[in-house]
Amino acid sequence: MKSAQPETILVVDDEEVIRDVLGTLLERRGHFEVHLARDGQEAAKILASTPVDLVLLDLMLPGEDGLEILARIKSDDPMREVIMMTAHGSVETAVEAMKGGAFHYLTKPFQNEEVILLAEKALTQRRLTLENIGLRRALADQHRWNRFVGRSPAMRALYRTIEQVAPARTTVLISGESGTGKELAAEAIHRGGEFPEAPFLVVNSSNIPSELLESQLFGHAKGAFTGASSDRKGLFEAAAGGTLFFDEISTIPIAVQAKLLRVLQEKEFLPLGSVKAVKVDVRIIAASNDDLSELVNRGEFREDLYYRLNVLRIVLPALRDRKEDIPLLVEHFLAQLGDEHGRPGLRLTPEAMNMLVRAAWPGNVRELRNTIERMVLLSAEEELGVDLVPEELSRVRRTDRRQPLPAGLSFAAAVESYERSLIRWALEECGGVQRRAAELLEVKPTTLSERMKRLGFR
Repeated sequence: MKSAQPETILVVDDEEVIRDVLGTLLERRGHFEVHLARDGQEAAKILASTPVDLVLLDLMLPGEDGLEILARIKSDDPMREVIMMTAHGSVETAVEAMKGGAFHYLTKPFQNEEVILLAEKALTQRRLTLENIGLRRALADQHRWNRFVGRSPAMRALYRTIEQVAPARTTVLISGESGTGKELAAEAIHRGGEFPEAPFLVVNSSNIPSELLESQLFGHAKGAFTGASSDRKGLFEAAAGGTLFFDEISTIPIAVQAKLLRVLQEKEFLPLGSVKAVKVDVRIIAASNDDLSELVNRGEFREDLYYRLNVLRIVLPALRDRKEDIPLLVEHFLAQLGDEHGRPGLRLTPEAMNMLVRAAWPGNVRELRNTIERMVLLSAEEELGVDLVPEELSRVRRTDRRQPLPAGLSFAAAVESYERSLIRWALEECGGVQRRAAELLEVKPTTLSERMKRLGFR
């Protein structure tokens, strides 16, 4: 398997005769472009200006030794292959070089065929690795839409809904559990609208005092409060022509809700401390983890504002409802984190992937990404196994949920009691949703329903 373009090899050796022999051999016997360097300094200059695929590196060099240069080469480009050359062919040296990322090593004096064969093997390994990474990323790109990753029916339905909603300038309410990607959905709606280049600003009102939040949203006039030394524009003016996304809108105080309602109705507002109304054209997208209708019933959220916001509603699916997307998300996060940490080629063992697919993920996609990042940081290997999966994701938690059984209980009664407590635990874990409880218990929903009826569950 040879590349159509000449591959580049750098030979680093302080002996001129070795450099000349290897340079001539590689250029005559292979489809290679060869560069020569006598020490680490010359090698660094060539590597900085030339895309090198393979380095033949002598272990004993003046100044910086070969292992130090190897470490720098692999740090700059982990995909670049290195073959060490040494006249001191000890096992200890070879092991140390391989641990440092070397593909293999040559012991001087070496045979010409040995050099050519090892160089071709190293370059083939590099090509295969790069092609594998490219294919993985291409596959992930096929299932990526507006920064979302997923091909499940639930996600395809979400994409269609966003595409339908985006062109309208009306208000949108996004609901879904924490970590499902509400801000991504809001941004996708904005980017699919009439003015995608207009501002997209995010408001998170949690733990912000009412007066400060009001100033942040609507701006203030000079002297409106202590410390207001000049007029200041708020987020509504800054987002003019674009979109203002209210993340966790349920946390907005009632007093500020009234002013927000006025903006939605009249397309104008009064900055804090001002008597002059400001006209504004801003699209409002709101999101909430909480059930706003329940908050309305409790008097904690204005009913008129709720209906103004709930013109178009989008519900984001929980990760447990689209588990077929988990492998795609894992591949996406591994590629992303591999780029961030300079570690391409990261992958999960099948056992680890299976464990992640089976997990409940109450924190949804955000929790999955955090888990993958933790696994990457805790391992120096390319392959991540089950030993790196956080213990809390293990679903072997049933024994500590069992309740003590009365003395003298029959075997059948003991089994029934255990089954009852297991089903009760699963229902509690899934908020009473039987379909999710069935997934957690790894049984069909119909099977769970029949057992619940037999055990007298309501």
